[in-house]
Amino acid sequence: MIGLKRIFVTLAMALGLTFGLTFAAHAIAPGEALNDPQLETRARALSAELRCLVCQNQSIDDSDADLARDLRQLVRGRLQAGETDDEIRTAVVARYGEFVLFRPQFGGHTFLLWMTPLIILLLGGFWAHRLLRNPPSKPVE
Repeated sequence: MIGLKRIFVTLAMALGLTFGLTFAAHAIAPGEALNDPQLETRARALSAELRCLVCQNQSIDDSDADLARDLRQLVRGRLQAGETDDEIRTAVVARYGEFVLFRPQFGGHTFLLWMTPLIILLLGGFWAHRLLRNPPSKPVE
């Protein structure tokens, strides 16, 4: 019984340590933040939607790459100029391509990207239905 308790305590400590150390590590420098809290909130939301083209699996808000810093400055500069979030997204996509978006727009060119999970799910359901409806016969001995 003591061994089981020790395992649970060790597991709880490991999970606590794991989740305690996994916090959002923003790469934004203190001088980059905007003075207006509303604009800074919008800048952070936009930065979370934009992919760092150097790191590719991080947002520009989380990346230390120079290009990510430049994109953060671009976003903040356009926000200060009074542009809307959609205008900023459109400008960034026009400059860097749709790959910069973590969630690309749904369209003819991204149809397969968006529909592949649904197609796989439907094919799996069809296969499972056929398998359950007509189970394989057992060999006669």
